[in-house]
Amino acid sequence: MDTFVIEGGRRLFGRVRVNGSKNAALPLLAATLLTDDVITLRDVPDLADIRSMVGLLAELGMTRQDETPKGGVYTLKTTDPSACHARYEIVRTMRASISTLGPLVAKRGHARISLPGGCAIGERPVDLHLRGLRALGATITLNGGDIVAEAPAGGLVGATVFLGGAFGSTVLGTANVMCAAALARGTTIIESAACEPEIVDLATMLIAMGAKIRGHGSPRIIIDGVEELRGTDYSVMADRIEAGTLMMAAAITNGDLTLDNCPLDALLATTYFLDMAGVHVQPLANLAQSRQKVPALSVTSATSDPSRGDDPQRRSVRVTCDRVLRPVEVTTQPHPGFPTDLQAQLMALLCLADGNSIITERIFPDRFLHVAELSRMGANLMRTGSTVVISGVRQLKGAPVMASDLRASAGLVLAGMAAEGTTIVNRVYHLDRGYERLEDRLRSLGASIQRVDEKTLAPSELVSG
Repeated sequence: MDTFVIEGGRRLFGRVRVNGSKNAALPLLAATLLTDDVITLRDVPDLADIRSMVGLLAELGMTRQDETPKGGVYTLKTTDPSACHARYEIVRTMRASISTLGPLVAKRGHARISLPGGCAIGERPVDLHLRGLRALGATITLNGGDIVAEAPAGGLVGATVFLGGAFGSTVLGTANVMCAAALARGTTIIESAACEPEIVDLATMLIAMGAKIRGHGSPRIIIDGVEELRGTDYSVMADRIEAGTLMMAAAITNGDLTLDNCPLDALLATTYFLDMAGVHVQPLANLAQSRQKVPALSVTSATSDPSRGDDPQRRSVRVTCDRVLRPVEVTTQPHPGFPTDLQAQLMALLCLADGNSIITERIFPDRFLHVAELSRMGANLMRTGSTVVISGVRQLKGAPVMASDLRASAGLVLAGMAAEGTTIVNRVYHLDRGYERLEDRLRSLGASIQRVDEKTLAPSELVSG
């Protein structure tokens, strides 16, 4: 099992490109099941979850047209439309596998999907997914731990679907229902739809495939079903969570980073709170225009990309910070609020702020397994229910810590880069699910971080707790 060994106290400096979005690419890959034509996806990150999804698609009758994807390009085509069973052995490692449910039942009329797994960050039921598909006419049963969905003889039928839940709208549930509705007869209205940029990216690709969708990016999405969808060539949006993580990496090390391919419009809440804390995110186009004393260019939207004619300069930002970070009060919310996937990274950063910060988690109230690990590094944290009070300290201390989930792993890496001494982050396989070769990219920016086999470390170095 791999482990990170981090020597803290190194400032990050340089330029790095934000990769394509994992959270966008997974539903986009699942949506390739909606057509028998060839689909090419570009800027797909090389991640464990992506490889798991591609393996699942292979079991569901999809064949890669390119034997070895180059530069994040996948070309896929259905060769066996009879395959409809997503087995537990694959699904248990990746929650996004549930995204194949809607496309399968809409296109092939039948789906058998094992109940999904994923990170240990709290309960994430799939009842909203099933509610939406039932509203479209699917018959849903549970059999041996599998969700079995059957479309009626004439296919799915459009309906009005409410997807609100106890903690807000459901991103993957919205993706599932939107994909299914694209091939349903009649009109579907999704109320309380997720507004996340990844949903906008999925809708944009479906439209390129011939779907009729409007309202994506708002709480009401309207889909007029079509008889079939065609292939397309599409580029995945940039990863807003990776971009936010890199912004906080720059800040926690008092660094100076330039991020290319940065989806700034998808990070407005993040940059708002970072600015309050003393972290400055400045579009390079605005800097260039201010020097020329002409109006600044607008920042490119989160759903666009260089292959669609954007000026890459307009998608680049510079991240710097004040020497003394200020405390802030943040509550995670569905988009356009502050994202739960950046909560752990922000907590690590606020551990070094001058004063008391408060983070309240409204999406996954139990997503605080990193609190105990940060405390091992000298952080002063007090949790009460879904809220953590962070009293800033002058210095974090290196220590062995245990990664519990994907984003907590990133928070611990950030803390390690700022800490005095050596930090050992165990179980970094969580990190590999969402960040492509993160240690190599951070090292290129000045970090001292090495991936090693835990067998090479002394037992005392692996202790956490």
